[in-house]
Order: sequence, then structure tokens, then C-alpha cells
Amino acid sequence: MTLNKFNLPDVGEGLTEAEIVSWKVKPGDAVAINDVLCEIETAKSIVELPSPFAGTVTELLVPEGVTIDVGTAIISVSDKVEGDPTPADVRAPEAPVQPLYGTLPADEEGARDDADAQDNAPTGGPLVGSGPKADAVKRRPRKVQPSAAVTVNAPEVEPVQPHTPAEVSQAPRPAASAPADAIDNRPTLGGTITGLVNRVLAKPPVRKIARDLGIDLADVVATGSRGEVTREDLVSYQAQRDAELDKADGFWGKAGKPQDQRIERIPVKGVRKATAKAMVESAFSAPHVSIFVDVDASRTMEFVKRLKSSRDFEGIRVSPLLILAKAVIWAAARNPSVNATWVDNADGTDAAEIHVKHYMNLGIAAATPRGLMVPNIKNAQDLSLKELALALNNLATTARAGKTQPAEMQGGTLTITNIGALGIDTGTPIINPGEVAIVAFGTIKQKPWVLDGEVIPRWITTLGGSFDHRVVDGDLSARFMADVAAILEEPALLLD
Repeated sequence: MTLNKFNLPDVGEGLTEAEIVSWKVKPGDAVAINDVLCEIETAKSIVELPSPFAGTVTELLVPEGVTIDVGTAIISVSDKVEGDPTPADVRAPEAPVQPLYGTLPADEEGARDDADAQDNAPTGGPLVGSGPKADAVKRRPRKVQPSAAVTVNAPEVEPVQPHTPAEVSQAPRPAASAPADAIDNRPTLGGTITGLVNRVLAKPPVRKIARDLGIDLADVVATGSRGEVTREDLVSYQAQRDAELDKADGFWGKAGKPQDQRIERIPVKGVRKATAKAMVESAFSAPHVSIFVDVDASRTMEFVKRLKSSRDFEGIRVSPLLILAKAVIWAAARNPSVNATWVDNADGTDAAEIHVKHYMNLGIAAATPRGLMVPNIKNAQDLSLKELALALNNLATTARAGKTQPAEMQGGTLTITNIGALGIDTGTPIINPGEVAIVAFGTIKQKPWVLDGEVIPRWITTLGGSFDHRVVDGDLSARFMADVAAILEEPALLLD
């Protein structure tokens, strides 16, 4: 009988260590070549290690949760098959997925709105800002007494839709002969706009669920296609609220304990360690400059709605992030220096180069349980709108499952971070190392907007961009952001 030892390999480019996250086999198990032995976490991602041997597992040499150097022996396998010959991944299937957040009232289990029916998204959840998100719960606003202006809200059953200037100008006006007191008591334009904008959109079944759970709809981030609160939004909010309550009960610990015994120490390792190092290097090596622009994205919202109902996009999650991604690709072609890299001279002299990339590996920042990852879509400039939507779906599913491979995070040229999924208006993101630009996509919500001299409710978002000022000066960054904004305001420009 021969005893083979499997050493931890270098699964990336120059990685020196990894953590054993979980073993998929135990001593006595029979394994075949390419059966998954364990999951390891490197500085870039979680990777499954296949067995290079066939035989019986004799010993696990490294316990779970331990970080070891590349080349360290982690498992021994004899060439004699003694255990169950069924492949390990079939023999020990994962436990059935349990409901993450509990269930809603039984009488509302089948309640769905139009947006829910259209979002036949793949499993795995979204990225930072790619639409509905399991932990997308916004901060609770202070409770204030409703003003008189809010009393002019539209009827509960009918959602409020954005109006065009023509519709506003053609709205019925009181006749000149109307009694003076009737004219004085009619709502003002400002009051009407306040009521329309502050109105929380939700269908009656969703409102009933909220009442049963004691949820104020104003506290919930709306992710529906028309900005309405959906059933999934309530599930997400309730889960987050329950989690906060669970942690709050015992978070502070016992008051009698000394303070130095009431400190939770969390090791920084794996993806989070690598991300922290990269962000510090980026912040202190690239001189950041940030600019912001408010955008009327009403036509983007209408375009997304049409795509969702299109037969060509059936079964594909579509969100405004798709249009933003196309806008960034289009704008980068018009302003090539934002899709570049600053390269210092290898000999340490002052000489340097700017490498402008004539391809787009579009990075999408993804918040995962193990930290922030930025996988990228290779050659995104060559993809059609449908192909780009599928790529975003696959990227989200893989990232949420923790299966993003190191190669998928290498070679990025420009990054999008969609913080709007968390209800945030905008931010000043740090540039991903090796790039010179990053775009932050804020939440889209109805706000008063002046259009052709009329104040009307429109779908407004705020874009934020951070740039390496060594490569992208103020003029170039402004032109790039203006081009991105132009597409969100009028997606038809993509057809030019």
C-alpha cells in the first residue's frame, strides 16, 4: 500500500498562503481523481481543491480554519480503496437550503406584483447595487408629523407614475367662476408634488403584509420596477430587523465584566486582508479626485420596464445597472484615458507610462460574506445588451456563492460600484488598484425635478466618480461623467 500526501498548491498567480475553509471528506472515505477534497480561501477567492489521487483518505493533516503556506501537506490518501466508492460530493450532499428569513403570513404566500413576476433572476442574489438584495434595508428616518401637503396623495390602489410636462400642463384647472373659498382650499402645486414624491408605492397585498408585520413602508427600500415596495423587500427588511434584535439582546455583554474582556477580536485574513492592503495602497498612491452629477433616469426606468416584458429577456434579471454598464462602456470609448493604467518605471526613476486599454474588462464590485470582491466581465465592449445582462447575472450568482475564481478578478480596467441597492444616494469610492476610474451608482428614487419650467416628479439618481488625477484631469473626468449621465437620461443614444 502506497501513502500519498497532497501538498497545498498555488491556485493563483504567486499566492503564498491559504486557509482551509471546509473539508468535504473525512478519514475512511474513498475518493476518485478530481473529487473535491476541500475548500480553501486565498487572498482572492474561495477555491475547491480536487484530488490528484484515487484511494482512501487516511488522515486530514490540517484542521479547518487554519492558514498554511503553499507546499504544506494537507491530506494523506492511500492507494487502497476501502471506503464507500460513491464520489464524496454525492455521498455527502449539502443540507437542504432553509428559508433564510422565515415566512410571511400564509394567506399572503401567493401574493406577487408585476415586478416580482418579471424578475425571474438566477439564484445567488445581486451585487452591490444590481437590484433587489437580501440585506437591502435602508436606515430608519426620524418620525415626523405628516404635513398638510401629504394629504393630497393619490388613491392607494393606483401607483403614481411620472408625468410629462404636457400631462402637467393639460391637467384640469378650476373654472374661473368657481367659488373663492373652493379655489383657496385646492391643493397647491408644491403640495401636490410633495404628496406624489413622499407617497410610498405598494400594492394592497403588500400593504396588508406590512400591517400584519408592523412594518412602516417608509422604512423599506423599494426595488420594484416602478419604485414600489415588493413582497421580497418586506421579507428582506423583516430579516434584517430580526437580526438586529437578536444581536441587540446580548451585544453589549455583562456590565460587570472589565472592558478589556468585552472586546471581540476578528482576525483579518483571506479576501478581506487582501482588499484592505489594496485599498490602502490605492488611496495613498493614486491622487483621487471625485465629482458628482444628478441624473434624470426616468427614461432608463421605462426602458428597463420594456426589457423585462420583452420575450428576448425572459428569465434574465434586468435592472438599471445593465444600462449603466452599457453607458460606462460607451462613455469610455469617447474618453479613452479613463480606461487605462498608470505604470511606474521599473528602475525607480521618475519616468512612467500611461497604458490605455483598447478593451474593457468591466469590474463590478460585489459584497460577499467574505468581503468585497471585484470580478470583471472580460471584453465587455463586445457584448450585446442581452449578453451583458447574462454576464451580470452569472457574475452575481458566482460571487454570492463565493465561487469567484482568481482569474475572474484579474485584469480589470474600470469598475462600477452600485451602492444604490442599499438605499445610498452616492459616495466617493476608492479606485480599484491598477485602474484610474470608478463609478458609484446611487439609488434611483422619485424627486421633484424642474423640466421645461414645470416641477414634476421624476426618477432621479446621483452618479459619483473617483479618478486618478495623474491620468484623468478635471476636464476629462467631467466629460466622461456627462457622457454616462447622457445615456441614463436617454438610452436611445446607445443606438447611434
